[in-house]
Amino acid sequence: MSDGRQSRLLLEQLVAFDTVSRTSNLSLVAFIRDYLDELGVPSQLVYNDAGSKANLWATIGPDDCGGIVLSGHTDVVPVDGQAWTFPPFKLTESDGKLYGRGSADMKGFLACVLAAVPTFLAMPLRIPVHLAFSYDEEVGCLGVRSLIEHIKKQAHPPVACIVGEPTELKPIVGHKGKLAMRCHVRGAPCHSAYAPKGVNAIEYASQLIVKLTAMGIELRNKPSDHRFDPPFTTVQTGTISGGNALNIVPAECRFDWEVRTLPGVDGEQICNELKHYAYQEVEPLMRAVQADTGIHFEPLQNYPGLLLDQNDSLAKFIALLARSSDFSTVAFGTEGGLFHQAGIPTVICGPGSMAQGHKPDEFIEITQLRECDAMLSHLASGLSSEEVLKKVLMC
Repeated sequence: MSDGRQSRLLLEQLVAFDTVSRTSNLSLVAFIRDYLDELGVPSQLVYNDAGSKANLWATIGPDDCGGIVLSGHTDVVPVDGQAWTFPPFKLTESDGKLYGRGSADMKGFLACVLAAVPTFLAMPLRIPVHLAFSYDEEVGCLGVRSLIEHIKKQAHPPVACIVGEPTELKPIVGHKGKLAMRCHVRGAPCHSAYAPKGVNAIEYASQLIVKLTAMGIELRNKPSDHRFDPPFTTVQTGTISGGNALNIVPAECRFDWEVRTLPGVDGEQICNELKHYAYQEVEPLMRAVQADTGIHFEPLQNYPGLLLDQNDSLAKFIALLARSSDFSTVAFGTEGGLFHQAGIPTVICGPGSMAQGHKPDEFIEITQLRECDAMLSHLASGLSSEEVLKKVLMC
């Protein structure tokens, strides 16, 4: 097993870049590009429309066949309002743990992958390894979408993908999808003494929220999947705001809500059910009082769920690499569903634990880096073995 020194050094450098989603990731991407250049590995950048952020794509090994994607996101969540004991953008070691924002989610995996590049280069890979590092995962899996479009244009599409989100290196074959929406209700204000002459945006928004609650209860009675916790599709309202003063009928109200769908469940269909209720039943009541009132829905996030058959060749291959066939699912979403939706079989497996993700004093255990280094070494050996490829990946 690797001693983890190179992974640790690279993690220290990666954590030092403040890549909170609201900021650019170009400095970090430039660092990775230069690191790969020094090793003789060319890379391509796929920018956002503003040119302020970029995905990175690189290939190691033969270019005449599809390979395995090692996928990770470069952005991290904010530290605002969190009480950190350690400086969030400086890696700090204490009691066998490495503290810093993104150490677990998920710069630890990126560091291990970069540390493994010399090993990949030294091995006679029979199929290539692709590095796919994205931006803006934390705000809706946004950046990876253009990266996947770039991947689709490759002469030889990848045969599999490993998303290195923190799972304590346990192979994960499924997670729920998510659709998040913001609902704007535009009412008509007046003095509260004459409330019936106005259109109370908060009260009409509350009708929609009650409808959402009823829909969520109904979904509990649909077919369930006990591989997930909870084992059914969920609906919840997360935030609400509206009104200016108690003696004014509120003119505006907005609320954010989400659907966490089991794989195979269409979140858009659930959304359309609420829209139908809003436009056919609630909005006419509002406009009967004031014609220029109404309801508007604004999309916030949308990504598909993931569910890979445990008997899939990729699942079996990952079981060999991770030394575990204890397949399970996770509650949080990943970019894996988008890769899978694009026809690239995907599993989630990476170092660290999401129990530390998004929290103050986020950390990854040093042993997890070492074990991830070992897993990637096994990957290099497996991709260099004709017997393994034929038996497991059927390449």
